[in-house]
Amino acid sequence: MEREPTRVMVAVNESTIKGNPHPSISSKRAFEWTLEKMVRSNTSDFKILLLHVHVVDEDGFDEVDSIYASPDDFKDMRESNKAKGLHLLEFFVRKCHEIGVSCEAWIKKGDPKDVICQEVSRVRPDLLVLGSRGLGRFQKVFVGTVSGFCVKHAECPVLTIKRNADETPSDLADD
Repeated sequence: MEREPTRVMVAVNESTIKGNPHPSISSKRAFEWTLEKMVRSNTSDFKILLLHVHVVDEDGFDEVDSIYASPDDFKDMRESNKAKGLHLLEFFVRKCHEIGVSCEAWIKKGDPKDVICQEVSRVRPDLLVLGSRGLGRFQKVFVGTVSGFCVKHAECPVLTIKRNADETPSDLADD
C-alpha cells in the first residue's frame, strides 16, 4: 500500500524592501529550509503547499503615487497586484519542479495571520512552515507577528524558521 505524501504548507510573501519584487528573505529561507532539511532527496514523500496572502491596503491602494482618472486605470492596478502574487508563486513552483517535488500554489486576499489559519483548517496540512523576521520584544508589540499568531491558532504543528543573521537588513522590520 502506497503512503500519502507528507503535506507541508509553506506560507510565502513578497519582500517589503521597496523596489524589491522578490520573495521576502524569511519566506525564501523557510522554503529553502523545508527543501534542504525535510524533503532532501525524498521528493516523492512530500507535497509542498504554497500559500501567498495578498494584503490589500485599507484604502485599496498599494503605494500609489499617481492620480488615476478612468475605470481602466483601476483595473490595470488590480491586474498588476494579481500578477505580482503570481510572479511570486511562480518562483517557488519552479524551484519545486526543478528538484521534482510535487506542489500546489494559490493566492488568497486578507490579513495573513487570519487567512493562513483559515487555509490550514480548510486544507489540513501535516505541517505549517513560516519564516520569521526575528523581531525583538519591543517591535513585536507594535508590529505583531504572523508566525506568533499561527503558532497559537493554526490547527496543525507549526515550524518557524528564522532568517540567517547575515541576511538581516538594517531595518529589522524589512524583509
